[in-house]
Amino acid sequence: MTTATRPSRRRRGGATEAASSTAPIRTRALTKRYGARIAVDTLDLEVRAGEIFGLLGQNGAGKTTTILMLLGLTEPSGGSSRVVGLDPARHPLEVKRRVGYLPDAVGFYGNLTGRENLRYTARLNGLGGRDAESHIDAVLGQVGLTDRADGRTDTYSRGMLQRLGIADALIKDPDILILDEPTASIDPIGVIEILELLRRLVRERGMTVLLSSHLLDQVQTVCDRVGIFAHGRLIGVGTVAELASTFGDGAAHLVASFQPDAPDPGAALRAIDGISDATPDGEAGEWRITVTPATGSSRVREAIVETAARSGLRLTSLHELEPSLEDIYRAAVAGMSRGFAVDETIDETTEEAQA
Repeated sequence: MTTATRPSRRRRGGATEAASSTAPIRTRALTKRYGARIAVDTLDLEVRAGEIFGLLGQNGAGKTTTILMLLGLTEPSGGSSRVVGLDPARHPLEVKRRVGYLPDAVGFYGNLTGRENLRYTARLNGLGGRDAESHIDAVLGQVGLTDRADGRTDTYSRGMLQRLGIADALIKDPDILILDEPTASIDPIGVIEILELLRRLVRERGMTVLLSSHLLDQVQTVCDRVGIFAHGRLIGVGTVAELASTFGDGAAHLVASFQPDAPDPGAALRAIDGISDATPDGEAGEWRITVTPATGSSRVREAIVETAARSGLRLTSLHELEPSLEDIYRAAVAGMSRGFAVDETIDETTEEAQA
């Protein structure tokens, strides 16, 4: 996924705020202690404008504590953070005005309709009259709840409540949207709808989204970049491909399919320089190919096509497997447990962000 360009946004009071190179979310050595326990340990993090950033980690890793500090809902024990250029600990109300937040347990008044709940939120944010009604209609349309807007929320499914929660967060026209486990306990169709909604928000509104989750496949599906969080520490940041390069096995994996009645391609494939392994992949005519090092993948793909044509192997398809975020995550956490060079990883990503 390519990172969207953030347009100029109209701010309250009629002022116009142009897109800036300043990261909407930035922390330096941000730390939170509860007695002797360190929940967040010297966190250096930057979330770029107009991207969906995934904060990935198991429950208890420190993700929610980080979010609470970014919103000014709990004070840090050390370090600093800036959200839309403001210190949340010193300016919590202004940060809340410019950040939409969907907690992991969203709640609404069940005896009110979806529209009535949004009107209540609009009044809390100082919005009223026709402008508020127009804005409510717009956000209901964005989250796909126009047809159910006038039904009581105690009749909504979990997925509908999550979409209403996003609408609720959008009422204030935020610069940033922060979501804590937004797809937990939602059926697969509801998950697809939520993730597609996030893509649209970035594409259409130029919004920055911080998504906290422990669901690896969903993070991989929707996020531009991912930060791996474990034991209160950020141990890796980047695209999935960048994380695979840092924590992976240094190999690329290809899948080649040949017509089943073609000659056995095994010997021909293994003879290609750079292929360290080639084995049948279960499907008739399909082979799993390991390329070492991964940087030789493009050259090896060309060699496979040439070899197939020369040997009459009748190649029908050839593609590279995307690295599994689950495998990357396991390797990163295991590396941390073995004394992996975590500090170097953090320093490199920080220096790249500063550049």
